[in-house]
Amino acid sequence: MAEQTSKQLPAQGAELSAGAPFHPRLGDLVSDLAEKGRIGVVVAVPSASSASYHLRPPGGGREWSAPSSGATLRPMPVPVTHVSPLKRDVIYDHRAHQAALPVMVHREDGGMSESVLILEPGQVELYRIQLDHIIEQRRQARERNR
Repeated sequence: MAEQTSKQLPAQGAELSAGAPFHPRLGDLVSDLAEKGRIGVVVAVPSASSASYHLRPPGGGREWSAPSSGATLRPMPVPVTHVSPLKRDVIYDHRAHQAALPVMVHREDGGMSESVLILEPGQVELYRIQLDHIIEQRRQARERNR
């Protein structure tokens, strides 16, 4: 007989959400939903002397406040600088008709994360032609430099 598990109840007063609440720190770049997505730098966090977050536009300007719960604030993603393939095998899923190429995503702040580039069969064929062309250009350049 299968063992039953008890249902976990939310803490009293807690709201259900898809993830942990966002609590920005000083200097974080955020988007404020209450200000139509306006972007700001956190210049003050809630404390004994401040009942709310204080934000300022990145280039300077008039400050504004956001609720101390952080409910209207969202983190701004760090821009991606480039993506490079990882030295791992490409996988082809014949049921989905897709190839999966493991890649490393490089960000402006030096952070990196692994991901996967999904390619449809037509894209695989196109990139093969393009890569063959690049390989030929490289070969010709090497011959000229000898």
